[in-house]
Amino acid sequence: MVYIAENKLIREYDGERMMIEAYGENSLRVRVTRLKDFPEENWALIPQPEQGAKITLTQNEKEAETQKVNSEERIVGDGAVMENGKIRVILNKAGKLIFENSEGKTLLRELECDRHSSLGIRTRELKTLSGGNFKASLKFESDPAEKLFGMGQYQNGVFNLKGSFLELAQRNSQASVPFVVSSLGYGFFWNNPAVGRASFGVNVTEWEAESTKVIDFWITAGDTPAEIHAQYMAVTGKPPMMPEHGLGFWQCKLRYQTQEELLSVAREYHRRGVPLDVIVADFFHWTLEGTWAFDPEYWPDPEGMVKELEAMGTKLMVSVWPTVSVYAPDYQYMKEMGYLVSSESGVKINMLMIDPTSFTDMTHPGARKFVWDKLKENYYNKGVKDFWLDVAEPEYSSYDFENYRYNQGSVLEVGNQYPMWYTKMIYDGLTEAGEKDVVSLVRCAWAGSQRYGALVWSGDIPSTFESFKIQIVCGLQMAMAGIPWWTTDIGGFHDGDIRDPKFQELLIRWFQYGTFCPVMRLHGNRSPYKAPLGKTGGGRCASGAENEIWSYGEENYEIMKKYIELREELRPYTRRLMKEASETGAPVMRPLFYQFPEDEKAWEIKDQFLFGDQYLVAPVTEYGQREREVYLPAGASWTEQSTGKTYEGGRTVTANAPLDVIPVFVRG
Repeated sequence: MVYIAENKLIREYDGERMMIEAYGENSLRVRVTRLKDFPEENWALIPQPEQGAKITLTQNEKEAETQKVNSEERIVGDGAVMENGKIRVILNKAGKLIFENSEGKTLLRELECDRHSSLGIRTRELKTLSGGNFKASLKFESDPAEKLFGMGQYQNGVFNLKGSFLELAQRNSQASVPFVVSSLGYGFFWNNPAVGRASFGVNVTEWEAESTKVIDFWITAGDTPAEIHAQYMAVTGKPPMMPEHGLGFWQCKLRYQTQEELLSVAREYHRRGVPLDVIVADFFHWTLEGTWAFDPEYWPDPEGMVKELEAMGTKLMVSVWPTVSVYAPDYQYMKEMGYLVSSESGVKINMLMIDPTSFTDMTHPGARKFVWDKLKENYYNKGVKDFWLDVAEPEYSSYDFENYRYNQGSVLEVGNQYPMWYTKMIYDGLTEAGEKDVVSLVRCAWAGSQRYGALVWSGDIPSTFESFKIQIVCGLQMAMAGIPWWTTDIGGFHDGDIRDPKFQELLIRWFQYGTFCPVMRLHGNRSPYKAPLGKTGGGRCASGAENEIWSYGEENYEIMKKYIELREELRPYTRRLMKEASETGAPVMRPLFYQFPEDEKAWEIKDQFLFGDQYLVAPVTEYGQREREVYLPAGASWTEQSTGKTYEGGRTVTANAPLDVIPVFVRG
């Protein structure tokens, strides 16, 4: 039975209920459940104004029937067609969905199981689990020739996701943001925070959720990737304006052990005349995880530190973890109040760091308020307005997702939203305190995180050229998944020896790349390591080697200084890109096809990108490499920044790349 209710298309058949509605420009939202009523959660989607979609019911051979539906008389059909701008869905008699654009071209269609009736394959499945939820799956027919981009951050280096299998789960250095852009002219968002899978096979595309109440997805049609991306940002949210100190250079290392050490670094940048927008106090500047305050033995005067940094033009960012040590003063209170993540079995220990710890349940509004009140008292009231939200997935010592439960539901059902709630805690707290432009450095994200000022970085990655190549792809996939603010640890995080010439070259090449990322931030766990300073409080935590730009010799220092100065020259341009991202959602770094969709080769290039609409950047990703091939998209002329040579697009050129040069071409 198919009918219209409140401008929504409803189908009821054999216990399954489907609802289709217009949801944003050229877009539709589809929900399917076996429950009596549709769940009310919008998850990442922002409610949209009522839209007048055109709906036409189709009939079988009989005359149109009027039947009683929910005590109301309605005209009932056996199928329907629904149109909203450039997208149209056909609901056929078998209950399958076919999505087309306004020209009648098929964009996506559910798997037609009746073509393979002997196999008994189901297009939509909601298998009942104990407790009343369902294990859900949804299958579409696949066009082997389509190209797919987005989905967040996966450390696999795959650019065109066609043929890929992706886990829908959050891990350290993996961020699941389930929105994908197709070269066929559509975007698809799996609006479900459950742990699951996405399989983009050449024969079938399948989405799965381990535990859910509903299949919920959003689909949009557009003439260009930019149009599709903008429509997605309109329904999931755009970032605020990046604050001015987000446009320059950020200094960080694992970890400044004392207030005096951090200040001495900032003073040296100031003495050398090198602009420094942000310096970071990393983890264990506290006494215990879950105290959210400076350890007074090593950080005796936070207010004085902030004031001195401000006088030098530098902001202080502090690391915040959601972990709570079992020895923390508030551990028992938080446990009693239900503010900690629960374990379905075993002890309530989620992560082993220096102490055994539990995670704060950031889906619990009371827990978020409790933690923010601590942050406000111990940091914000002392002048700190920028927070680094580490371990944001959260990073379980064992990723046994089925063993953890949040206030909002089991991790299997809602787990992927955790980093969004974590970021929202800071955004809400700061905006309620009167701050306007908010940025939080965070190690993970889900759809919608961008609207709370999430600056995502790619996690604890290896310090290798292989990892460096992968990060270029990660940044572009995050951009297409709707996260415009993204960055990496320049030089990687793990195992970089500051005395090793190969690592020094990697650092320089990564530093050049970082100049053209949305935020330019130097960080890493360098060796040789430093011993702990003491046996209590923050003194128990060791540290890495020096990681300032003068830590790598004079030649490398001059190169890095040159690129910090270039970043300063780009400040007005970067500010313009951030304003555009805030107003339209346009990504700061872009794959070539975003700007040049008519150029078929632009859809294949994964080791170059556009910084905004003017700069084509081609990082050098091989040790000892001193030149590289660069593809220049058709439809524009391009001037090589280092030589002044101009080329017409639609060709590949060989660019010189001595150690102090990253190939950059300016669009004419």
